[in-house]
Amino acid sequence: MFSLTVRDHVMIAHSFRGAIFGPAQGLHGATYLVDAEFRRRSLDADGLVVDIGKAGEALKAVLAPINYRNLDELADFEGRNTTTEFLARWIWQRLAEAIAAGTLGEAARDLEALKVTLGESHVAWAAYEADLPG
Repeated sequence: MFSLTVRDHVMIAHSFRGAIFGPAQGLHGATYLVDAEFRRRSLDADGLVVDIGKAGEALKAVLAPINYRNLDELADFEGRNTTTEFLARWIWQRLAEAIAAGTLGEAARDLEALKVTLGESHVAWAAYEADLPG
């Protein structure tokens, strides 16, 4: 399986509900390092997994609506604990939609899988990965 990964970051604020979160129940900030790994079994006609520039632009566009925002105030996240795991899937879903829409180019529609990893610190990260429909 071939893969190509692009990286960006996002700065957010949020709070959690539930005693399990201890002091994180209060409003706090997080800066996530975000990796999006695109996978396919064979390269496209140009010898690529995906256009690296388009992949980077797509990731930046997905992150833009939440960057420097308090997630507690956004309708998409109402009533949800925006854990690192939850956000990895949320980003995955939006990237999958961009792939299906052709935003990353026609050849990207043949991508087979996508993995999104959020680095919360140098010692902890979470990811969501799944096969892409199609």
